[in-house]
Amino acid sequence: MKKNRKKMFTMLVTTSLMGSLVVACSSNTPTTVNSASPKATAGGTTAPSAAAVTYPLKVDKTLTYWGELSGNLTGVKAAHADVPFFQDWQKKTGVNLKFSAPPTNQADQAINVLLATGDLPDMIEYDWQGKFPGGPEKAIKDGYILKLNDTIDKFAPNLKKFLKEHPEVDKQVKTDNGSYYVFPFIRGDDYLRVFQGPIIRKDWLDDLGLPVPQTIDEWYTTLKAFKEKKGATAAFSVVSVPRPFNELANGAFAGAFGVTRDFFIDNGTIKFGPAEKGYKDFLATFHKWYEEGLIDKNFATADGKSLDANMASGATGVTVQNAGGGIGKWQPLITAKDPKGVLIGAPYPVLKKGDIAMYGQKDPANAPGGMVAITASSKNIETAAKLLDYGYSEEGHTFFNFGTEGVAHKLENGYPKYTDLLMKNPDKLAPAQALSLYIRGNYNGPFVQDKRYIEQYLALQTQRDAVSTWQKTDVDKHKLPPITATPEESTELAKIMTDLNTLVDEMTLKIILGTEPVDSFDKYMEKFKSVKLSRALEIKKASLDRYNKR
Repeated sequence: MKKNRKKMFTMLVTTSLMGSLVVACSSNTPTTVNSASPKATAGGTTAPSAAAVTYPLKVDKTLTYWGELSGNLTGVKAAHADVPFFQDWQKKTGVNLKFSAPPTNQADQAINVLLATGDLPDMIEYDWQGKFPGGPEKAIKDGYILKLNDTIDKFAPNLKKFLKEHPEVDKQVKTDNGSYYVFPFIRGDDYLRVFQGPIIRKDWLDDLGLPVPQTIDEWYTTLKAFKEKKGATAAFSVVSVPRPFNELANGAFAGAFGVTRDFFIDNGTIKFGPAEKGYKDFLATFHKWYEEGLIDKNFATADGKSLDANMASGATGVTVQNAGGGIGKWQPLITAKDPKGVLIGAPYPVLKKGDIAMYGQKDPANAPGGMVAITASSKNIETAAKLLDYGYSEEGHTFFNFGTEGVAHKLENGYPKYTDLLMKNPDKLAPAQALSLYIRGNYNGPFVQDKRYIEQYLALQTQRDAVSTWQKTDVDKHKLPPITATPEESTELAKIMTDLNTLVDEMTLKIILGTEPVDSFDKYMEKFKSVKLSRALEIKKASLDRYNKR
């Protein structure tokens, strides 16, 4: 047993280290777009018109665009050019695009290769704020991407107008120096910001006469019953790639012990969860569960496909995932095997019944990913800016969220309702896959996401109820806003975080697997000092102070 655990540990550390390497036709009738979408403005009102832009644009150049193809389309379409949404985007804007994409889940590695070539496309879709070493200011300074302040003023009236009307979002989409650097993805309603949490087989609970678990003790009782009485060989399972228990990063289960897998705020002080005592308690609990066979024995290498298989087969009854890509994907698979099978969202766990979970998944309004920069070497800045600004216009807002009218949606009393092509697609695709062919509302991009998308995407009442359940946390008190370090700080922080994450992955795996005792946690605390955790905390505090002064 020890030998197998060591083998599993070695394999996972290797995987974690690799994962942490830095990183349908529409009309061509001209349309004048002169204001941001009313649905995207505060209170549903429209501000005075900005400078008009007429679409489709009259340009004869082909622009180049680099970005990862949505995971929803893996196995459905091979490239952007094959996707109806991207075909229609070009027709509606009048801009021809030549797409290139990194392999799925390899954008961080591929962008380094792309930047090193010096031969950059006009636009790059990437998380410049969260993943680029040195941050957006360094990307600007190094000549990779364009500082967009003047470009937005001249060529992006819709985005400019939206940001002026939403100062809190404006604060999030620029650097401490006031530099705009991307056309951002913005969640246009607070309801859209929460979409993930614990998921459980409600039919199993009912069969066993158990309540929906709230406390860690109740979760233990539930998992034990699922294993012993429902034959769940992997009663609890989550995705662990690229990090062990990757899907628990938003505080699920660890949050019950007052910590997260990342930095968080506690009474005004920034802390790093894995260096707090609560993380030791979390590890001790999960080690106990693993030893008793309540956690997937292959948890360390579990990816999305293995989790799908566990959920569909009935091997797993508890996980942490999204309402759409989790409940929405698995419910029909479970029902096909067991007509009584029902998945629901469960509350984030706590230690004491009646408490509110301290943390949970919640994106900022300026959500990570989906942001598009114009490269500094582009010879087509004006056209690229107008193409990207389309997503923040009234027409573009509708198109990105609901697709082409008559194909992807039909207006019913002014409400853009998805057609059967998306909701009851003839190719028997999962809802997330079908929607991703014709809209971009269900994944990040350069536009403002509309709440009316989620009202339809979450077709099941259980999905809508899950989101309401997951919203009941104190995450707003503890989550750091989208802060940015200076280029110098960011370079320093990147090295520290590589070392820190390697230690956390090692500690997490060894203690849960039992190759080291729980008390070895104290040894890792000393190691955290040697990799300069204290300096990382200083950088985070300085970044937060600057953010608050924006």
